[in-house]
Amino acid sequence: MNGSLDPEERVMESPTINEQVVFLAQKYGWEEGDNIVVEMAGTQVSGIDVGEEYNKKWQSPIGTRKYNKDAFIVIKNLSRDSFESSKPMDREHKPHHA
Repeated sequence: MNGSLDPEERVMESPTINEQVVFLAQKYGWEEGDNIVVEMAGTQVSGIDVGEEYNKKWQSPIGTRKYNKDAFIVIKNLSRDSFESSKPMDREHKPHHA
């Protein structure tokens, strides 16, 4: 039996993380030179000042970052970001007279 495999297909092993990222970048048309950022998500930062003496099991000093067990990585292509922040409507302000 003869057959061919596409480069993305594997017979015995799963693709590596790098191969998965490259595949997705190609799929979405990302190119060399695009502004790419990698960020950690699914984390939390303590925002409570617990003072000098605190219960280390349940509390963390302010600003301490904890990585959740289900933390994940976000890869953003800022060169292709289509999100535009809100802008004021383009109309003149006319005073309302009663």
